[in-house]
Amino acid sequence: MADISLHYGSKAPLGGTFTTFSQILQTWRQRALDRQELAKLDHRTLRDLGLSEGSARFEANKPFWRE
Repeated sequence: MADISLHYGSKAPLGGTFTTFSQILQTWRQRALDRQELAKLDHRTLRDLGLSEGSARFEANKPFWRE
């Protein structure tokens, strides 16, 4: 049977774990900030962006860990 790995191999124990975790936290923080800003937009700005109020509200209310 073949040994298949989906992760980058490293000789150090837990190599790359901190970097990966840091990237995940950074992504989550950016999503949270983006959704806060989206929630602040008025209906005119949303219309200019081509978004409905319902879709903007749906996106703004999603938890930061969901894409």
